[in-house]
Amino acid sequence: MDDIARDLGISKRTIYQHYSDKEAILALVIQEEIKAQKCDMERLDSEASNPIEQMIFASIQMREMMANMSPTFLYDLKKYYPAAWELFQNYKHEFIIKNIRDNLTTGIELGLYRPDIDVEILSLLRIEQVVMGFDPTIFTPRKFDLMQIQMQFVHHFLRGILTEKGFEYYNTIKDKSAIEINTHEK
Repeated sequence: MDDIARDLGISKRTIYQHYSDKEAILALVIQEEIKAQKCDMERLDSEASNPIEQMIFASIQMREMMANMSPTFLYDLKKYYPAAWELFQNYKHEFIIKNIRDNLTTGIELGLYRPDIDVEILSLLRIEQVVMGFDPTIFTPRKFDLMQIQMQFVHHFLRGILTEKGFEYYNTIKDKSAIEINTHEK
């Protein structure tokens, strides 16, 4: 709160005249970030030529989003800010999981993903992989790079659901996506 007050050139008391507590400010920031993420995801979905590309694009977007994010952000959010955590949970269940489910269904229809996968189970698995990558009790920030974790997860996930047709396409873009990812890092 001291940093916010200093950056805005106002007192903490003035901040608290407009917001009840830190969590109210955090909730507002999260709501704005969710709006921006939804717009970005919708744009990427429209640019992707198929579900495999869509999954890769989403991972690249996630990498850009996480570039300045603390690896412990979601863990701290859950532990210390329950109302703000609930906003994230609602977004996760109402938007992200639906997006993954739609991706899987379309991939099956196009013959890119195996028809025997359980869309409901794998939708939940995929989102929980993303969340698990933020857990510092599993992946300590000193030892693991957050985006390396996420990219390993998405590539592992995709390889498990691809058909031969999907795998052929995946092999044509996986190296290109790695180049784009490395370019964004520089």
